[in-house]
Amino acid sequence: MRGLADRLREIVGAEHVLVDSDSLTKYGVDALKRGHPADIVVLPANTEEISRIAALCNETRTPLVPRGGGTGYTGGAVPVHGGVVVSLERLNRILEIDELNLLAVVEPNVITGDIQDAVEKVGLFYPPDPASLRQSAIGGNVAECAGGPRAFKYGVTKQYVLGLEAVLANGEVIRTGGKVVKNVVGYDLTQLLVGSEGTLAIITKIILRLVPKPTRQITMRATFPSVRHAVNAVTNLIRARVVPAALELIDGDCLDAVAEALKVRSLAPPGTAALLLLEVDGGDGQVADEADRVEAAVRAAGATEFVRAKDESERQELWRVRRELSPSLRMITPLKFNHDVVVPKGRVPELFELVEKIKQEFRLRIPCFGHVGDGNIHVNIMVTPGDDDEIRRAHEAEGVLFRGTVALEGSISGEHGIGFAKAAYMPMELTAPTIETMKRVKQAFDPNGILNPGKMFP
Repeated sequence: MRGLADRLREIVGAEHVLVDSDSLTKYGVDALKRGHPADIVVLPANTEEISRIAALCNETRTPLVPRGGGTGYTGGAVPVHGGVVVSLERLNRILEIDELNLLAVVEPNVITGDIQDAVEKVGLFYPPDPASLRQSAIGGNVAECAGGPRAFKYGVTKQYVLGLEAVLANGEVIRTGGKVVKNVVGYDLTQLLVGSEGTLAIITKIILRLVPKPTRQITMRATFPSVRHAVNAVTNLIRARVVPAALELIDGDCLDAVAEALKVRSLAPPGTAALLLLEVDGGDGQVADEADRVEAAVRAAGATEFVRAKDESERQELWRVRRELSPSLRMITPLKFNHDVVVPKGRVPELFELVEKIKQEFRLRIPCFGHVGDGNIHVNIMVTPGDDDEIRRAHEAEGVLFRGTVALEGSISGEHGIGFAKAAYMPMELTAPTIETMKRVKQAFDPNGILNPGKMFP
């Protein structure tokens, strides 16, 4: 690799090629905490440098793995076969906010929350909001097709990507889509690249669709004696033709974890089996009416308590329980297998019944929360590092969870992607001809198989 490192230094400068052991280890893992060291880490400054890096790796048949914020949960940015990690951290500029055409042009390593802040200053709105929006980069959101609490009303990342600039495995640069909403010239390569997990191309520029910023939002909390009651409330909302901007379900195990970590029960009453966080947004009159209909719907479903935030301070306090979830779960154990399964929303109670059976059968603690409006539930299998028997049981439980989810007409991943962590489970959901078709697409984009190898396909 020494000769390759020297050639990479000629492209990006010596200070932007990392070969020390600490860097190779750091860039070899993501939030999954399972990984493999890179052989070389390179930090390019622009599309031209990335193009030259790709061409060099293609020439030498060296694995090339694109990396953004490193916040993924399925190992999508992990160099499982070593090679070169191309970190996009220097491509972090918002290039344009076009207020007239309602769009933004950004580089891939802009933090998603920073995009939201910037466009909201001029009265615009970028709706997708993954829980990691203050850490995750927009390029990773596009590569994984991230979702978040607002997906029920606004949709996920793919609904907001108008165009891309991307570098292919051989170094060629392509531009897909553009600044227009309507475009049916040729195949839709933009949407093919969204969610492709860095296996088809390296995204270097993104054109995002924006919408006008809602003038008002109201946040509410409702608690219930069971998950079934909470899901019935969601059904009532749909029947009332209310589509909340956010609709989050948090189960009793999660609430207990937060209470245990913070030593406070004020975020939910004791004995709560399920909690819904709801938010409506829009014009003043519309929002007030929708909030009233939300209250009627959740009370009719058997809510034990209903709270409506009176101001921004109370709104932030209601959302606090959601923000504290991940750090609180980490206090139970630093290792968890976080799965983002999704089922038709009417079958969410059956999913929770499945999880309960898995808890009992495999003797595991499995707190759950998620975006109940679109059926996307995060199932967190908690394990103790170093406890080989518990880790074995957890992996067996994963297979049962995935098979059960597919049997409920669902999917094994709603927003985290496949990476290497879920690759072996793809045949549970997809037929062999479907997978083979995907492999042929991969072959067309990357004939030598250098781009993010070991991901997605079993």
